Amino acid sequence: MAENVRPPDTPGRSRYLPIADHGLIGDLHTVALVGTEGTIDWYCCPSFDSPSVFGSLLDADRGGFFALSPTVSAQSKQFYFPDTNVLITRFFTADGAGEVQDYMPMTDGVAETKRHRLIRRVLCVRGTVPFQLHVAPRFEYGTAPHTVRTNPESAVFDSANLRLALTSTVPLESDGTDVRADFKLGEGESAVFALDKIGDGVEQRGCAHKEAAVEFADTVAYWRRWLSQSQYRGRWREMVHRSALTLKLLTYAPTGAIIAAPTTSLPEQLGGERNWDYRYAWIRDAAFCVYAMLRLGFTTEAEAFIKFLTTRACKGTDDASGPLQIMYGIDGRTHLPESELSHLEGHQKSAPVRIGNGAAGQLQLDSYGALIDSIYLYDKWAQPISSDLWDSVCALVDWVCAHWDQPDEGVWETRGGRKNFIYSRLMCWVAIERAIRLANRRGLPADLLRWQRSRDDIYRRIMERGWSERRRAFVQQEGEDVLDAAVLMMPLTKFIAPTDPKWLSTLDVITEELVSDSLVYRYDPNASPDGLRGDEGTFSICSFWYVEALARAGRLDEAQLAFEKMLTYANHLGLYAEEIGLTGEQQGNFPQAFTHLALISTAFNLDRALG
Repeated sequence: MAENVRPPDTPGRSRYLPIADHGLIGDLHTVALVGTEGTIDWYCCPSFDSPSVFGSLLDADRGGFFALSPTVSAQSKQFYFPDTNVLITRFFTADGAGEVQDYMPMTDGVAETKRHRLIRRVLCVRGTVPFQLHVAPRFEYGTAPHTVRTNPESAVFDSANLRLALTSTVPLESDGTDVRADFKLGEGESAVFALDKIGDGVEQRGCAHKEAAVEFADTVAYWRRWLSQSQYRGRWREMVHRSALTLKLLTYAPTGAIIAAPTTSLPEQLGGERNWDYRYAWIRDAAFCVYAMLRLGFTTEAEAFIKFLTTRACKGTDDASGPLQIMYGIDGRTHLPESELSHLEGHQKSAPVRIGNGAAGQLQLDSYGALIDSIYLYDKWAQPISSDLWDSVCALVDWVCAHWDQPDEGVWETRGGRKNFIYSRLMCWVAIERAIRLANRRGLPADLLRWQRSRDDIYRRIMERGWSERRRAFVQQEGEDVLDAAVLMMPLTKFIAPTDPKWLSTLDVITEELVSDSLVYRYDPNASPDGLRGDEGTFSICSFWYVEALARAGRLDEAQLAFEKMLTYANHLGLYAEEIGLTGEQQGNFPQAFTHLALISTAFNLDRALG
């Protein structure tokens, strides 16, 4: 296992770039995170949840990286080619300006798709710029040895389970583990590097200047063609479309699964233990994504996820664990064992680094509401659901009617034991209520009397046990006084009128205790122990829920200001991690689907409220 391979520290430069100092490229199978200094710090191949090849985001010495930057002092700026997921990192030196264009071509052929080509195209746009290349793969999260075979124009990295080929238009050199190149470009000159997965019928192939230019044009055209389907014409078009492009990058094309985030173990608090693997398809997250995509007019993505659910997730069962897992592998697998990679130090030494996710075995009743709501909306806005899917919905609703009143781990996946969370009750109500609507609108067969009784029982239970007279607010758990931002969903799901006195009182209490300059904390872990040590930042999806709640309550000026403030916390590319820290830094896995789908929903509804 090689160590100390990353370029040494220089004055003012940390061993780790901040989480937010990265852009995202991908091919709907996997992604790469590219830092503002030109280094690929995270790349798993061939799929989102494969072991990392470049993982210096989690260990600067052992993780591996693909560095490409000027050899002289330079300032950099990073941006996306307009309306695409093609990333440009531009460098300004004393003698010229150059840029690295990073993209993963979108191809139709099976063989080319299996190649998972990653192209890094370097151009000098003014003057002269000297560049250096350093490719240091570390297979299987830095645990598997590899060999390198080189000639002047290519290198093949061989490990037990993966073979990668690097082709180059400039001479390469190897030290036996890594590959390097030093080259200088004058104005108008370029160099091309292409990294391919080879084997299994995919042969090594170079990437000449002309081919790289064609691949660039084709990739730009693909993303612009896809984005042209958007029906959003509101005030925040740039941010909404960047969020849509990001959600598309988090979609696994072979199955339609939508992952929560493409990274693992990025800390919710530096030095804390709240580090999780998000490279899986959460039913809740993906169902909310369907809502966001339908709002924008992307029905194909919604249909693909519905198919993913019906072919893999909706498996009937009568036991108390329920017919749904809360998350699945991108291929639909149910076994996601959690383990720790003790040899990796973690981002900025924030261990542990985890792979897999033990929460897959949790009971989270809210998932049923998110799923059935998305199916209801798909039937309403896209196309009528099939009779087979309706049978699955009926089975899910019947199970919810029989089990809604049991404790669970809740939407925040607490590890302190099951409790009677109000949000879980709320989303059980949503599951039944939306199914009743769908049955009535379509005239579909259903046990409506039973469903209506259960729906009404849940409503009364929430109003009686979820309301705290002392706090004058709806709270996190039955019989407790702890606040929880998840109840912001109550008016958004139409459970309660947004101007109901009890709701307005709740909104005021949340504003006073959980909101910090428009940013919203999920809950106070000291008041409601969740089985984990440490604190966390504000939770970005809750901040967007807060904006929607304000807007629906008629507090439009407050809502618009809070939304505009929230937009300023995005990174330089418009991307969000899961949380925002005390000093405004991005925390947690990055970028997070949950946050971006909430931005889309909030922008859509706030636009409509503002008129």
